[in-house]
Amino acid sequence: MRKFLTELRGKTVMTNDGQILGLIDNFVVDTSTGGIAHVLVTPGEDVEQRLFQSDASGRLVLPFKSMRAVKDVVVMDIAK
Repeated sequence: MRKFLTELRGKTVMTNDGQILGLIDNFVVDTSTGGIAHVLVTPGEDVEQRLFQSDASGRLVLPFKSMRAVKDVVVMDIAK
């Protein structure tokens, strides 16, 4: 199945154990490979940001390779 990045922006992100992390804001591209390296997520109010890597804007920086399912929500396999 193909998805465009624009279709994913604004989607809810949750862990595989059901914790809501926030909403997809943007993506980071590895310019040496052309592949997507990270997903930038605007964190939800209940997210303990200290448990995750974040950027200067406070967005969670999650590895793209952790993305497991894309339907109504995006499921990330994240070990905290």
